Amino acid sequence: MNKSYSLHKITDEKICPFKEAEYSRFKFGDKFYAEKFAEDLFDGFVDQHRDLILSDREIVILPSPYLSIPTASNFLCYYFKKELNSFLFKNGKKACIESKIYRNQTYVTDYGNLDFEQRVKLISNDTYYIDRNFIEGKLCIFVDDIKITGSHEHTVNKILNQYEVQGDFLFVYYAELVNKEVHPKIENHYNYFAVKNVEDIVSIVNSEDFQYNTRIVKYILSLENKQFAYLISNISRKKSNELFHLAISNNYHHILEYKNNINVIKID
Repeated sequence: MNKSYSLHKITDEKICPFKEAEYSRFKFGDKFYAEKFAEDLFDGFVDQHRDLILSDREIVILPSPYLSIPTASNFLCYYFKKELNSFLFKNGKKACIESKIYRNQTYVTDYGNLDFEQRVKLISNDTYYIDRNFIEGKLCIFVDDIKITGSHEHTVNKILNQYEVQGDFLFVYYAELVNKEVHPKIENHYNYFAVKNVEDIVSIVNSEDFQYNTRIVKYILSLENKQFAYLISNISRKKSNELFHLAISNNYHHILEYKNNINVIKID
């Protein structure tokens, strides 16, 4: 079995089925909206797949692939898992277990404006690892925030085929672009709806429910010198240190475009 489910269907570039500002903040690390979206997503999901998740299958839940710094969808997956486990508990079933696809990302390009072929080509040089034995024969639920071209689902299926994983696979999305006449660049419209400048980033970083994810770390490390200095001077030392250690954990200090700003944090 290989199926997909999405809560919101995008059919018109001028009509968004969710609140763009909330989605944008979610993409840049606001966990308040990750939890809100996960609750809405699970409610819709369980309406359609109640019988499947209450069958006597062992369930594995997986966020989108990452190495060390979680993606925004990882936090969506975290709260989705809480909702799923609560539902399983109430119905006398075993809790789901979590796994991960490890990804060594090789590029700095923001693919939000790219079409399917461009995205697949961009991520084709990345390396991935999945523990085949851990997920073999199980019901695997892959949770992601949005499906625009299907390139990531295509890549995950390619990984599953490469490792010859046998099981049932269900891809779950908060939103999906179903009108292929709409250009994939609509994704960046959603991503950056509430993020227009470094001041917006500072506001998000200093918010109560903030946690770094891949997108905001890359965005910050790509800032020009003056903007980066402004950000560092307007966030806490604790958050600067966290930024530094996350950056080096993903080997971003070996990427030319990020190297200078990482060294500024280190020296400061």
